[in-house]
Amino acid sequence: MPFHVRDPETDALVRQLAEKTKLGITEAVKLAATEALASREKARAEKLAAMEAICAEFDALPRTGLKADKAFFDSLNDE
Repeated sequence: MPFHVRDPETDALVRQLAEKTKLGITEAVKLAATEALASREKARAEKLAAMEAICAEFDALPRTGLKADKAFFDSLNDE
């Protein structure tokens, strides 16, 4: 399944990567795509771990048993 790169800047970047890594153009594109996907997955996993840590910290807080109803929020604004 061939595809064509019509953007000169992208073409130059792929050729530069191929030259620096001593790979063919196809292998350079494959390498770049593989690394980009891995980087995105790593960033996603890190964000998910951070969110889970925040949720765990919140869940560890003691419960007061008080209701956060309209009267409570009104009292915050001295209403």
